[in-house]
Amino acid sequence: MRKLFLFFVAAFLSYKGVAQELPFVKDPVFQAGEVLTYKLKYGFITAAEGTLKVLESDLKFDGSPTYRLSVDGQTSGTFDVFYKIRDHYDSYIDKKDLKPYFYQENIREGSYRRQDKARFSQDEQKVVATKGTFKTPTKQTFDLVSSYYFARSLDISKMKAGDFVKLNYFLGDEISQLEIQFVGRETIKTKLGAIKCLKFSPSIKPGRIFRKDSKLYLWVTDDGNRVPVKAQVEILVGSVIMEIKSADGLKHPLAIVNK
Repeated sequence: MRKLFLFFVAAFLSYKGVAQELPFVKDPVFQAGEVLTYKLKYGFITAAEGTLKVLESDLKFDGSPTYRLSVDGQTSGTFDVFYKIRDHYDSYIDKKDLKPYFYQENIREGSYRRQDKARFSQDEQKVVATKGTFKTPTKQTFDLVSSYYFARSLDISKMKAGDFVKLNYFLGDEISQLEIQFVGRETIKTKLGAIKCLKFSPSIKPGRIFRKDSKLYLWVTDDGNRVPVKAQVEILVGSVIMEIKSADGLKHPLAIVNK
């Protein structure tokens, strides 16, 4: 379930070209004080929950002020009885260009424990991490958490249905890339109300979790916040859905449809 939760978070990543930097809107779509909570459902059962926070930080890197992005994920209900997960992630990003300087994670899953750290040197195009030093293809490489927030601030004003985008991110001991297709616009029902959304379909590889014909869909608010509110994917047995539970401290009003 942890891998599925991280996959959904990563599903809003994007990168276009090999050397070209991605354009983003003038100001971040998020602000300090934003708190988002999600639940991950397997069928009708809530299997896990996640909380994402944007916090002010006293730390400066290369003399630049930062935001601290904090993510907590944990199993719930019956899943928590059989396999307890308590994972925590932090990413410190530049307030202006949103690139990460430092990333750390504290993984507690059953009896398994792991702590990893990574220091990003964008100008030198490298990541110095717990498992070694890694060369990056561009000066715009992210960890899993910062990539999620950067992607929300991407300038997609020129995207049309059928267009693809990609983004580089570092996780564990490798740099990966995810391709996403913009499907179009759709209004969906959520716990927060009916919301106008942008719909995306990230590519996935069949294997131990996904079928050959599995499709992943992600709905993001079509407003100034770009908050993911729902994700859905079919797996080998059944389907998994991630839904938003609450959204506090948003920078802009949600695109809720009044009936």
